Amino acid sequence: MPYNRPTLTELRQRNLAFVQSELKSIGTLLRFSNLRVMADADAGLAYLHYGYLDWIARQATPYTATDEFLAAWAALKNITRKPTTAATCPAVVLTGTVGAIVPAATVLNRLDGYQYQTQQEMRIGADGTLTVAVTAILPDPNDDATGGGDAGNADAGTLLTLDVSIDGVDSQASAAQAIAGGADIESEAAFRSRMLLAYQNTPQGGNDDDYQSWALDVTGVTRVWVKRRLMGAGTVGVYIMCDGADTTNNGFPIGTDGISQLDDWGAVKADGDQGRVADHIFPLQPTTALVYVCSPIKTPVDFTIGGLSGASSDTTTAISTAINNVFFEYGAPGGTIYLSDLLAAIGDVTGTKGFILTAPTDNITMDTGGLPVLGKVTYL
Repeated sequence: MPYNRPTLTELRQRNLAFVQSELKSIGTLLRFSNLRVMADADAGLAYLHYGYLDWIARQATPYTATDEFLAAWAALKNITRKPTTAATCPAVVLTGTVGAIVPAATVLNRLDGYQYQTQQEMRIGADGTLTVAVTAILPDPNDDATGGGDAGNADAGTLLTLDVSIDGVDSQASAAQAIAGGADIESEAAFRSRMLLAYQNTPQGGNDDDYQSWALDVTGVTRVWVKRRLMGAGTVGVYIMCDGADTTNNGFPIGTDGISQLDDWGAVKADGDQGRVADHIFPLQPTTALVYVCSPIKTPVDFTIGGLSGASSDTTTAISTAINNVFFEYGAPGGTIYLSDLLAAIGDVTGTKGFILTAPTDNITMDTGGLPVLGKVTYL
């Protein structure tokens, strides 16, 4: 049975009753009498003590600990909070006069003011173009509590401009590939979830839970699925997702599927988000395993819903959100989404009474590696 912590009002009433019971024939204490003020002050101090004890109790267990105490509990399992990471792009194209020099650490601005910088000094080529790699400049954490890493991601084709003009170099550049890989500091809820996973699952030398924990340790990775013998005997498939505020790829990792760059075997090497995870797992995995880190295959699923031809935009938006929530909670590469879960989710949306789901008409089963995403919703 949980302890029922007394409220400040209850403590004040208890103190007044105690004073009146100890002093005979004093009657009701006046509002501003010395005894009443002292009783209220004592109740306030007792209430603070109860609050402090309550706070101590929360920090005494990893399930409810917060801030530095949460970090301390996690450190006992060698779990650390994922830091902010900067977005990168390997191919930003600049144009200008042949031979013009673009110095290292040249700053480029996005239209909203977010900044990136080049990695090394390079020259404009014979065709008047130069392709450079850039890294986002993370905002000062004192000005941006999230670290701003996720905000640095952007779509391919994003326009950038030179912060300071350079002789012989055009002021405008463009990202030939998506600017990706940026992530904010890990939320406390996600940090606690990973820590509890470590407490609940004893390391087994390379079982499914181990691979999941190792992949989740990488900044930006939010969901992981493990598929044994994905590429044949001795192989392990690790599917990852990088859900977050970044909408450049709807949470799907940006990179190439494959094994770690650290592996000297001649298979296809992973890069991008998949490469970061593969390289992190490589020194931790069993020596006999060949680990492929993969992106799920985006598989749109179209819906046709009858009886809601006059539904408002709020209702249709809520239906889309409900379907997405089912896909997020129950979706897995190569898995099955049950029609009953979709019907229940749509039915819980206000204004959908009497709806008829005419497509899909059966449970949704994905092909190998397929992960469902919401396609087109048609209302009849």
